[in-house]
Amino acid sequence: MDRKAKKRLEILRKKETKLKQQLAGATSQADDPDELQQIKDELTSVLAEIDKLKNS
Repeated sequence: MDRKAKKRLEILRKKETKLKQQLAGATSQADDPDELQQIKDELTSVLAEIDKLKNS
């Protein structure tokens, strides 16, 4: 894995942590169901990109 990929992976992991915290807060409040789905979709795409980087 080159330096650029490692940096991208680091950024994605930070984003994953932030999104998981947002998801926990959104599920406890449940004000906007669309927001909950949006966070889940974004988290799924981040996890997929992390997996892609790990496997390359």
